[in-house]
Amino acid sequence: MIYAECMEIQKNVVLAGYTTLGIGGPARYFAEAHTEEEILYAVEFARTRNLPLFVLGGGSNLLVADDGFPGLVLHIANRGLQTQTDGQHVIFTAAAGEEWDNLVATAVAKQCAGIECLSGIPGSVGGTPVQNVGAYGQEVSSTIVRVRALDRATLQFVEFDNAGCKFGYRSSLFNTTARQKFVVTEVTYRLVHGGRPNFSYKDVTQWFQWKSESPTLATVREAVRSIRHQKGNLLIAGDPDCRSAGSFFKNPVISAAHYAWIEEENEDIPHYPAGAGFFKIPAAWLIEQSGFKKGTKLGAAAVSSRHTLALINCGGAKAADILALRDQIRTHVATKFRIELEQEPVYLSGDSI
Repeated sequence: MIYAECMEIQKNVVLAGYTTLGIGGPARYFAEAHTEEEILYAVEFARTRNLPLFVLGGGSNLLVADDGFPGLVLHIANRGLQTQTDGQHVIFTAAAGEEWDNLVATAVAKQCAGIECLSGIPGSVGGTPVQNVGAYGQEVSSTIVRVRALDRATLQFVEFDNAGCKFGYRSSLFNTTARQKFVVTEVTYRLVHGGRPNFSYKDVTQWFQWKSESPTLATVREAVRSIRHQKGNLLIAGDPDCRSAGSFFKNPVISAAHYAWIEEENEDIPHYPAGAGFFKIPAAWLIEQSGFKKGTKLGAAAVSSRHTLALINCGGAKAADILALRDQIRTHVATKFRIELEQEPVYLSGDSI
């Protein structure tokens, strides 16, 4: 072990236990930071030794290579949550290491609307602006007002407003043009106190279709968690379908002309508007129509038995198993639909940084 100022730097820490997939080799160096000061020390440690640096949150959107990572993995574990009333809104400022679903539960308990449909998503607060986390009709970009981060180049703490984050579909400044430049340390959200719950998404609407009571923030949260559980997307200890990285592929956006070409050979294609002249097609539908049904196995990797979009570790799977199944799915979808599926989880290896 090495001590960098006030924190401990460990060597050869296996990363599998820090991911929801339960897959991955060792990090050459590993540090767990509980304060902004420790985050700064860890970044300096990597920089002075010319080590590649990877920032790890909840490990829910991550596939680690079997060979591990030859640099420093910095696990963000700072905690803290503050609230402040601002007229009809409540401002929630959360440390990056806070568990995301705990924040959602707190917001719902305080009767604050804006993130109730993001219930049950695994991972930490710091990852939400990076990926612009979204589900069931909501995205964090509609509520984030400020992101605080460490600039890895200048070693200064900086702040971004919503526009500065450059949010897009499952994207932001932090995972596109400024990838690897910042370490998120704190996120501030503005939620509507006493606001109406969002239950516009088809799955959630159908959930309440035969219920007599009007949906509340609490019942929408319960519904979303139940729907996620049915699809194997709610982390529950002992549930084999939960050994996944969530949705493994992004829903592709295609042109109207491309959609029309697909429609010539297929009926009842699920689709959603995605701007003028474009449609979003569920990746799960494309995968199923390409011959990969729920439960399809390849070695120790498999398509979830509950949701075609999730790839799972059946027990003892290696990263190579997941990648082999991924590649088969991609090839079949590309051949049948001329669509290149984009992987959603980050792949961490010696070549990725």
